[in-house]
Amino acid sequence: MSEFAGYGGSDEEYAAVRKYQAEVEADPDSFESWENYIKSAETLDGGLNRNSSPQALSTFRDAYDRFLHKFPLLFGYWKKYADMEFNIAGPESAEMVYERGCANIANSVDLWTDYCSFKMETTHDPQIVRELFERGASLVGLDFLAHPFWDKYIEYEERQEAQDRIYAIHARVIRIPLHQYARYYERFRSLSHTQPLSEVVPADTLSRFQAEVDAEAAAYGSGARPELEVERDVRAKIDAMYYEVFTSTQQEVSKRWTYESEIKRPYFHVTELEHSQLNNWRKYLDFEEAEGDFQRTVSLYERCMVTCAFYDELWFRYARWMAAQDGKDEEVRNIYIRASIFVPVSRPGIRMQWAYFEESSGRIDIALDIHAAILMKLPDCVEVIVSWAHLQRRHKDIEAAIQVYRDQIDAPTVDLYTKAALVAEWAQMLWKAKGSAEEARAVFLKNSQWYGDSLVFWEKWFTFELEQSTTGEQEKDTAERIKKVFDDFRTESRLSIAVKRELAREYMNYLVQRGGKEAMKIFLEVDREMFGPVSISTAAKSATGAKENGVTGVELDDASKRKAESRLLAFYEVHAEPNATAQGPADFN
Repeated sequence: MSEFAGYGGSDEEYAAVRKYQAEVEADPDSFESWENYIKSAETLDGGLNRNSSPQALSTFRDAYDRFLHKFPLLFGYWKKYADMEFNIAGPESAEMVYERGCANIANSVDLWTDYCSFKMETTHDPQIVRELFERGASLVGLDFLAHPFWDKYIEYEERQEAQDRIYAIHARVIRIPLHQYARYYERFRSLSHTQPLSEVVPADTLSRFQAEVDAEAAAYGSGARPELEVERDVRAKIDAMYYEVFTSTQQEVSKRWTYESEIKRPYFHVTELEHSQLNNWRKYLDFEEAEGDFQRTVSLYERCMVTCAFYDELWFRYARWMAAQDGKDEEVRNIYIRASIFVPVSRPGIRMQWAYFEESSGRIDIALDIHAAILMKLPDCVEVIVSWAHLQRRHKDIEAAIQVYRDQIDAPTVDLYTKAALVAEWAQMLWKAKGSAEEARAVFLKNSQWYGDSLVFWEKWFTFELEQSTTGEQEKDTAERIKKVFDDFRTESRLSIAVKRELAREYMNYLVQRGGKEAMKIFLEVDREMFGPVSISTAAKSATGAKENGVTGVELDDASKRKAESRLLAFYEVHAEPNATAQGPADFN
C-alpha cells in the first residue's frame, strides 16, 4: 500500500508526483520536468479544493514553493498559485502568495494588476485597496506597457464613483510615455470639461489664466463679460496647456518606440535571448541613461533584468550605473544580491564583484562568506581561490594568503590541474607581493615533480624567469635558469608536442630579443629539436613513440584533463574582464 493512501489520494497520483520530483532533483535545470512536477501535484485527489487531504495540500504547496524558488520571475505561476490558494484556503492565503510574488518580481505589470484586481473583489475598505494600487503604481506605473494596471486602477475608482480620483489618475497618466497614451489624453480632456475650474489646475495657474483673459479683454476694449465667456476662454488656455503636455508625452513615446517595437520577449523565460534582443536592450539603456531621468532609468533596468536575468553583462552594467549615483550603496548591494540568485554560479564574476563591493564598504566578513559560498559550488575555481587569498593578504598578511593556497591544494575536492595553478599563484605572490624571487623559485622547483603535466604551471614558471630584471653578469644566470626551465619542460613533462612547440616559440623569441652572443646556436638547436622532421627531432620521435605505445600526452588522451586545462587558461586570458561578453543560461544553479 502507498505511504499516502491513507490520505485519500490514489497510488498512481502520488507515484507520478514522486517520479517527477525525482526528475527535478536529478536535473534541476529541466523546465519540462518542473512543469510535470507541479501539474502532478495540482491534480492530487482528483483536483485540489477545500476538502482535499492535508497530505495532498502539503505536497502541492511544497511543489509550488520549490518551483517558484527556482524560477521566481515566472509571474503567471504566482497568479496560478494564488488562485489555487484562494479556492483552497481563502483570501488571506492567496494574499500571502501575491505578496511573495510581488516581492520576487516587483516590476511585473501583470502580477500587480492581478493582485489589485484580487484585492478589489475581496476587500471592502477603499483605503486599503487604494494603498495597494499606489504601491503598484510606484513600481510599475512608468512601464511603457503599464496600461492594464492603470485601466484597473481607473476601473476601481469608477466603481467607487470617485470622479475627482478618476480625473487625478488621468492627470498623472497623461504625463507618462505609455503605449496607449493617446486614449488617456482624450479621456482626460473630456473629464476636464466636466470638472470645476478649481479642480482642473492648481490655484496659482488658474489665477494666472484668469488674469491673462482679463488683460486680453481690456486690450480689446471689452467691458464686463458674462461669466460663461470668461470661463470658456480660461478653459481654452487650460486645454492649450494640457495639449502641450500631450505633445511632450507624444514625443517621449516616439523616442522610445524605436526600442520598444524591437522587444520580442518582454517577460522572463529559461530559453536564451537572440543577440539582436540583447543589443536592443543595450541601446535602449544607453538612450534612457542619456535622458537623465533617474526613476525612468531604474524602471527600464528593472524591466531589462527580468527578461535578461541570466546575463551577467547587464547585471554588471546595472550595478555600475547605480554605483555612479550618489548615496545608492544599498541599491547597489540589492542588485548584486539579485544577480547572484539568477546568474549561473558557473560564471562567478558577478558574485566576485559583489564581494569586492562589500570589501570596499568595510564588510570583510561578508566578502569572505561570498567567496566561501562560491567555492561550495565550484570547489576548483582558480579565480575565486586566488581572489580569496588576496583578500586575506590585503586584510591580514601574506602568511594568511598562503594558508588559503595550502588548504585548497590539500583539499580532496580540488583537481590536480587546479592545484598546479594554485602552486603557480602561490609562487607569484611570494615574488610580487613579498618581493622574494628566491622563495618563489623554490616553490616552482619543489612542485615540478607533482605538477609537471600542467601547461599553466610551466607557463607561469617560464614567465616568472623571463620577467626577472637583470643587468650585466646577472643576465647570464637568468639565461641559464630560463634554459633550465625550458629543458625540463621539454624533457620531463608529458604534454603533447604541439603544446611544447608553443612554449618553444616563446623561448626562441627570448633568445632573439635578449640572448647573448651564443644565443643563435641554442636557437637553431631548439628549432631542430622542436620543429624538425621526425628523422632529426628527438621531440618528434618521442611523441611518435608515445603514440605507438598508446601514450599521447595530456592534451590527447584525457578529455576531462583537457577541459580542466582549457578552463584554467581561459581564466588567465579573461581574468581582467570576467564579464566581457554576455552569455546565455548554461545552467541555472
